[in-house]
Amino acid sequence: MVLRSLQQYLELMKLSGINEIFSLKNDIQTDNSRTIEELKEKYKNCRKCPLFKERTNLVYGEGSSSPILMLIGEGPGGEEDKTGKPFVGRAGQLLTKMLKAINIERDEVYITNIVKCRPPQNRNPLPSESEICIKYLYEQIELLNPRLILLLGKVASVNLLKKNLKIDEFRKEVFFFNNAKTFVTYHPSALLRNENLKKYAWDDLKKLRIEYDKILAEEH
Repeated sequence: MVLRSLQQYLELMKLSGINEIFSLKNDIQTDNSRTIEELKEKYKNCRKCPLFKERTNLVYGEGSSSPILMLIGEGPGGEEDKTGKPFVGRAGQLLTKMLKAINIERDEVYITNIVKCRPPQNRNPLPSESEICIKYLYEQIELLNPRLILLLGKVASVNLLKKNLKIDEFRKEVFFFNNAKTFVTYHPSALLRNENLKKYAWDDLKKLRIEYDKILAEEH
């Protein structure tokens, strides 16, 4: 009976457009005794991978401690490394405008990256670097428990969802990660390089806002 109920639930998820369900159970041991800010302080001197050698600041993450929405990019850039804050350079400024376009303020969400230190010359993080650092991200997701996740770009999507799809293939699907409905859109830096992509990113943001409003309605 339980097995049949589970099968029916998974079928319902597929019919709802949800491709796969991902869980953090058994993947991490979350330090639930600490707040997100205490963990940020705890990890600021991390030396677990070679990226620490050239960093100015570890860029752990920033935002609400009880967000509905969590945004995840690939890694810090030059401005982020200087300030210790995620998405504050040109791409970050565009991200703030993207959120405002759907009436979400930056301080309402939590923003972070797959890796917390800047890769040299802003290259993509290596698999070995991501594998080490993503444990911090898992801990953040578990502790913050967002209802929605927006993955910014292919690198973030591949690393969190463990699926090697093209960005447009990711965008067509909806996932569940640790109880959070998870969407994919273009990284803001890609939109700066190619403005033709902005109309597609706008479609993604409108879908996200619909889900955001549903959650707000549930909570009131």
